[in-house]
Amino acid sequence: MIIRAKTAIILIITASSCLISGCAGLLEGDRLSESRHVVTPYEEPEDTEERIELSGYDDLAAAVAELFMNHETDGQYIVYNYDNGDIQDDIGRVEMEIMTYHPIGAYAVAGIAGAVRRTAPYTEVDVSIDYKRTKEQVDSIVNVSTLRYLRAELLSAMSDYRDEAFYHTALNITEEDIREYIKETYYQNPRYIIMLPGVAVETFRSGEEERIIELRFGYIEQPGILRDYSSSLTLYVRRNAELAIGENDGEILLSLAENLIAYTRFDEAAARTISEHGAQNFNATAYGALVTQNAVGEGFAMAFKALCDELGFDCSVVLGYLDGMVHAWNIVSLGGDYYHIDVAMSALNGIETAFLKTDEGLTEMLYAWDYENTVKCNGPLTYEDIIFVEDEDEEEGEDGEEGEDGQARDGDIGGSGESGNGGSDVHDEENADSEGNGDNAVHDETADDEEEI
Repeated sequence: MIIRAKTAIILIITASSCLISGCAGLLEGDRLSESRHVVTPYEEPEDTEERIELSGYDDLAAAVAELFMNHETDGQYIVYNYDNGDIQDDIGRVEMEIMTYHPIGAYAVAGIAGAVRRTAPYTEVDVSIDYKRTKEQVDSIVNVSTLRYLRAELLSAMSDYRDEAFYHTALNITEEDIREYIKETYYQNPRYIIMLPGVAVETFRSGEEERIIELRFGYIEQPGILRDYSSSLTLYVRRNAELAIGENDGEILLSLAENLIAYTRFDEAAARTISEHGAQNFNATAYGALVTQNAVGEGFAMAFKALCDELGFDCSVVLGYLDGMVHAWNIVSLGGDYYHIDVAMSALNGIETAFLKTDEGLTEMLYAWDYENTVKCNGPLTYEDIIFVEDEDEEEGEDGEEGEDGQARDGDIGGSGESGNGGSDVHDEENADSEGNGDNAVHDETADDEEEI
């Protein structure tokens, strides 16, 4: 019993020690800890803040349109809820519509691709665009709404000798129309354009009406050289126009023709090698006739028109044939009537043979042209009438006679010479607004085996 009592006492003392040490541990700061799970709210990745959110097809189409209008190659977008349809399919639909119905898209975009990545709670959409035209080309596109504006822009591009030009228009015109406008612009403006460029025309349609017209020009000389030549031509035109003398329009026109004949040589060798109108040969240009002083028929005609334009005369270039060979000459308005003047043939055969001629007179000399689409030349004046007046004026000058007689006679020969004081400007609105053949200039297509006189 004594042993059991001792054992019990020892157990009680041990338990009490454990209890006391546990309480001491608590007093010294040892505690039991409990861990809890905290839910963190979802935060979007930082890069999504700059992305455009799309909610449907219209948003997607607008976002891609803005992308290619700025000529950007990549766009990133996010989608939380996309209304109706599959995003990947809609990217293909947007590509088709942009490249078919949008004029800039049809012209500049080569293809549109998209990548879709679905990651909760949103979808990432990456769009990439490939281009077939540069940003500079797209930025240089000019919107033209009228033929007048288109012609003015063509004149600007051609007189600056640009390599290419781009136009956005809804005008109902064909590539052949564009080629004809380019040819007309050249023949109407010999003071400002050295030569007719070779041209490649390509159109990019969008829908039924709108299109982009791309023009690529080609010349036998570099644009910088042609600009220098153009500056020289302008100077020579002004100087030679100032040499014209006369008391009336008829005498001034005769003086222009005689002066041109006096200092320009008809180049027969060049005439044998030129077989089409608008050839890129300086002998067929106003520059050749006035600056280098060698020309064929077309060169004489372009130079005479340039001089007439400088003095304000109504003059056009006629493209036709003489005895079956390629040729060019002029039609002028004098005293309310129209007349043919062929300075090149006047140089070869005498001024009286081809100055102030009627349609009938030229037909008898085996000239041929687009008669139906050219103003009719049937005025009553002849070269002899101009010479007769000049002779009488000289006699009156010697006798010191002046009076109403001379004034009346001046009116009969085409005015008092006021045209010589007011040069026309090819950049005015009237010229820019001209349509068709412009003073009935004729542009005939020519066989390659024909020569120019």
